[in-house]
Amino acid sequence: MTAVGESTSAAPAAKKSGFRPDVQGLRAIAVLFVVLYHSGVTWLSGGFVGVDVFFVISGFLITTHLLESLERDGRISFGSFYAKRARRILPASLLVGIATVLAAWIWMPPLLMNEVAKGAVAVALYVPNMLFAVEGTNYLAETSPSVFQHYWSLGVEEQFYLFWPAILAVGFWLCRRSERRLLVVSAVLVAVSFALCVALMSVSQPWVFFSLPTRAWELGAGALVAFLLRSGARWPRAAGTGALSWVGLALLAVVGLVYTEQTPFPGYTAALPVLATVLLIIGGAAPGRGSANRILGLRPFQFVGAISYSLYLVHWPLQVIPQVAVGEDNPLPLWLRLALGAVAIPLAWLLFRFVERPVIAWPTLRKRSRLWTGAAALATSAALIATAGGSYYLTSARGETATNQTAGEETQLQKDPAGTGFVPENLTPPLEEAEADNPSIYASDCHRPQDSTDSSGCRVGENEDAPLVFLFGDSHAASWYPALAELAEQGKIRLDTNTKSSCPSVDVPLVLEGVTYTECDTWRQGVIDRINEEQPDLVLLANYGAERPELEGGGDFATRWQQGMESTIDAIEGPGGDGSGSGSDEAGADGSGAGADGSGDGSSDGAADGSSSDGPVVDVLADVPDQGETSAVCLSKNLEDTAQCAVPRGEAFDPAVTEAEQSAAETTGARYVDLTAYLCNESMCPPIIGNVLVYRDGHHLTTHFSRLMAEPLWEEIEASLG
Repeated sequence: MTAVGESTSAAPAAKKSGFRPDVQGLRAIAVLFVVLYHSGVTWLSGGFVGVDVFFVISGFLITTHLLESLERDGRISFGSFYAKRARRILPASLLVGIATVLAAWIWMPPLLMNEVAKGAVAVALYVPNMLFAVEGTNYLAETSPSVFQHYWSLGVEEQFYLFWPAILAVGFWLCRRSERRLLVVSAVLVAVSFALCVALMSVSQPWVFFSLPTRAWELGAGALVAFLLRSGARWPRAAGTGALSWVGLALLAVVGLVYTEQTPFPGYTAALPVLATVLLIIGGAAPGRGSANRILGLRPFQFVGAISYSLYLVHWPLQVIPQVAVGEDNPLPLWLRLALGAVAIPLAWLLFRFVERPVIAWPTLRKRSRLWTGAAALATSAALIATAGGSYYLTSARGETATNQTAGEETQLQKDPAGTGFVPENLTPPLEEAEADNPSIYASDCHRPQDSTDSSGCRVGENEDAPLVFLFGDSHAASWYPALAELAEQGKIRLDTNTKSSCPSVDVPLVLEGVTYTECDTWRQGVIDRINEEQPDLVLLANYGAERPELEGGGDFATRWQQGMESTIDAIEGPGGDGSGSGSDEAGADGSGAGADGSGDGSSDGAADGSSSDGPVVDVLADVPDQGETSAVCLSKNLEDTAQCAVPRGEAFDPAVTEAEQSAAETTGARYVDLTAYLCNESMCPPIIGNVLVYRDGHHLTTHFSRLMAEPLWEEIEASLG
């Protein structure tokens, strides 16, 4: 590396930058990876790494430009830099943002418009990535994503552009105008960012995925390439170096084909696509024909590379809005998703031809760059915020979220409910409040978050003579808390609640967001230890197995789920600590309860009397029906015909998981308690019973409905206690 003012024969040539067709072709590969991945092409399961390729390219190009400014002028013209960024990014982003809000208003359920508005505001404030990090969005596994979710990468880049020029300018001054010393500083920052990316994966994958500090190293890797190619070093200019681009291309292809949604990402696995891009950029700079430039320079790649930014903007709403319009439980066929991806190409060309390119070349903006920098940014933000705010108005203007009919007030549940065929105006809770209708243990922190290992539990009920009941499981167990709390307030039981997000009481090692969920194992064992110490009268196990969470080590899910449930029940010991289990070993052959489809109409006596003198009685609660999509969202577009949102009984349960839980209860002498008959009739599981909304999303009971389940649940608890 040579400092400004020093000269070598190789340096001037090495420091010249200009248009590179290979980089344009690399842009094409990156955006095609993303578009095909989002279009459902399963063999390109790692297509999401296209964003990482973009990060490296951006870091390389931006740093090259900034270093040229430092060499030429000894400083960075921040006004000029941000004006160019504004002309490049904001107009197309603004237009697509407005079009997305309007399209969402036309085709998406009214109840989702508030989420659309929230996303638009985050985009306007250049922090969409932070919004998704705060919400804990899992980008690789999200089933109902935001229409603005793809803007997260733009948020990372915009935030990088905010800090990086200043870092280089200050560093250049502190390093006495030496690019070599500045390279060392930059390398240290890149290393720190990469270390954070790897280390924090075990803490919070969403924050690692979406935040700038843990993603900056990818842009920084491109920056280091810019330093290298400006250094005057001879080996990057050697003819044989071109072979590196072939290595990079092959590595990128392997990553795209091998990585999946289960790959821990970003973390250390992001290093491979970043390395592949680095090799492609370095190899592409070498003279001669030994590189992959001839492929990357082909006209189709040049065309797609030119429109890559516009294509990235338009492709995502085309995938998300139609899917949401037809319902998440009706996946769009592959051919249609591919067609939508193909339609994005001409739309992107129109956006590039008539918006992106003209604005970049607009003479007025180029001459008054500093003035227009702030004006363009402020105007864009104001327009997007106004659009977002307007979407709230559009939501109310579009129509109500209930009919003008009323339904009979539901005070006591009956079996085989017919359901209410319309959304009543006296619906409890209203559709707008469904998502927030959580059990009170969420607000009081008695329901443990994913990062907690606190197994202390929370007690409800003042009748010291009442039997002690432990509730033990994940968020589906928490859904039963209002019913059990009602019984505790009536003095029928004393309740000790032990629930934790995404952590079943079933003894299985889980992988959560790509990393081993050790907090779950620690918490679960802590609860079991407390049960064995407290010796409650009854332990209620309730879990969400239909989601089939990722098990560490793989294998047949139903088999391992059954073994894990048996392990948990067997670990619940009597006073003597002999680990003998909870119930009688005389389970009847006919004690299997509901069928594999969850069609039972009550509980089964898996044990002779559901009790044992050796330790606490254990009841396994059958899971609630899985609606497939958020009921409130579906109902908001089917106000007069709620049957459109009812799930067939045969599709509401995972038969293999149901059978596994029944078998585990029978094997261990526990009691399998099935209350499905209060949630479903013979054919369907309605989303509204009487005037009560049953589900707050697709598979959690509302607090209001759970309270109504208190009496049916008490009948089963009373039977278990003998």
